[in-house]
Amino acid sequence: MSFSLKERMLPAPVGGGFRMENWWVWCGSVVRGEDGRYHMFASRWPKWLPMHPGWLIRSEIVRAVSDTPEGPYEYAETVLPARGAEYWDGRSTHNPHIIRHNGKFLLYYMGSTHPFAEAEPGDTVEMDDCRVIAARAGKRVGLAVADSVLGPWKRMDAPILPVRPGKFDSYLTSNPAPCIREDGSVLLIYKARRYEGHTYGKMTLGAAEADTPEGPYHVISEQPLFPPQVHVEDPFIWRTEEGYAMIAKDMEGHLCGEKHGGILAVSVNGTDWKLADSRKAYSRTVVWDDGQERVMGSFERPFLLFQDGKPTHMFAAVADGPGGFRQAENTWNMVIPLSAASDAFKED
Repeated sequence: MSFSLKERMLPAPVGGGFRMENWWVWCGSVVRGEDGRYHMFASRWPKWLPMHPGWLIRSEIVRAVSDTPEGPYEYAETVLPARGAEYWDGRSTHNPHIIRHNGKFLLYYMGSTHPFAEAEPGDTVEMDDCRVIAARAGKRVGLAVADSVLGPWKRMDAPILPVRPGKFDSYLTSNPAPCIREDGSVLLIYKARRYEGHTYGKMTLGAAEADTPEGPYHVISEQPLFPPQVHVEDPFIWRTEEGYAMIAKDMEGHLCGEKHGGILAVSVNGTDWKLADSRKAYSRTVVWDDGQERVMGSFERPFLLFQDGKPTHMFAAVADGPGGFRQAENTWNMVIPLSAASDAFKED
């Protein structure tokens, strides 16, 4: 497969996407509802917390609505709020990925908890905060299901991807990237970390599958999908005529030539992946419909909206500033319309 998603990007609408005053906004995932409108499921957490690592302890998944894929999207409701330290996802929900399948809406996400007092305005929250340490170690992939995009949402009682002692995913699971197969089974790519002593190792990607979206899920590759030198995060996958394709964030820039640019990988079976010949899928440099070209401080969590089997819009979590979470003053979920794609880019 040889194509560049970047070449199909049209100017991004300056007034499009989703943002909220006084909130950090991240992780945009969009579906067309039974009402014909477009519903974005996104993460948000209050701006009195630092952008990072505030999300680990106070993120919540919300729904925003627009009449068009471009937006702007307006906040409608909080879908997965905090529900108490005793729940596995009781203090933070993040990384939403929404799918409509067989009359149901499937909301994959990351959840976490911690047993400490809730953070309050004025608190100093850094990486060595006990709440942050516990919440990071508690990250797990979960699923909520509803008959309507408006809910109500039924959360699973336990994570669908628990950690596995002694394996590459012994510390945490997060960043779910699901793909529904023709027979209704699910291929689920996810981010994992291994315990190394009392802390965690490098980011890796794993693969699991289930006969139905509700599970149970079984890890199908006992090794990470890429070797350690292939340092990628934020996968998004879809089916193609040849198998599967993936876009993901190049963490170091060694693969596509741009730090936090996007790589393209392909697989026949969902477990054996290789970088595509045209390995660079997108850039942090964005052309806007006001004629300006800007290098985004962050460009993460890529999500493709497929309509009639073809990708029509790309969504990404972005930040202003020179780069890095600490430098961001504002974050939002932007949208980039895509020109017509070739058959190689269709969702099978």
